[in-house]
Amino acid sequence: MQPITLNLIAAPAAARPRARSRLVARIIALALGFLASSLLVPSTGNAQDARVVKSMEALKADTAKLGAPKIEGNEAVGGKEAPALYFGSTKMNNNFAMVDEVAKAGGKGMAATLLVKSDVGFIRVATNVQNPDGSGRAIGTALAGPALDSIKAGKAFFGEVPILGTGYIADYEPIKDASGAVIGAYLVGYKK
Repeated sequence: MQPITLNLIAAPAAARPRARSRLVARIIALALGFLASSLLVPSTGNAQDARVVKSMEALKADTAKLGAPKIEGNEAVGGKEAPALYFGSTKMNNNFAMVDEVAKAGGKGMAATLLVKSDVGFIRVATNVQNPDGSGRAIGTALAGPALDSIKAGKAFFGEVPILGTGYIADYEPIKDASGAVIGAYLVGYKK
């Protein structure tokens, strides 16, 4: 293959526009290739981990087996009033069986949480994450950090986050009701 500059210089005058067109086409193809590859390279905001992906799939599949998500009434969690999150007829507030099962299957350091949307943000209603002071499960605590804006916008967030002061590699995904409204969030992740 000859260098492109030689083709342009050595080409007869009539062939130069065609050679320039090929050069422009190659430059555009290279630029598109670099753009596409940069979108596929994980970054803090969109990095996914196979372990996290598998646990998120399990949490979503297990909740889907129960039925469609909805909010119905209120129930105290961690001493705070919160909307009651249901999947089908199963209330998730203070129901730890599913999050414990997913966390156990995910291995050491795995966390699983269900959050519900409330007037004050997104509240943990079922989780295996412990309070930093060791006083039990962190139910009733609010979602904070970089994932909050993504969930509010109805988008997933993947990456490194602090959860109650501990670093996690995590996946947050919105829980949507039958109308498509965001009513909560799934969280799975593991301690760094």
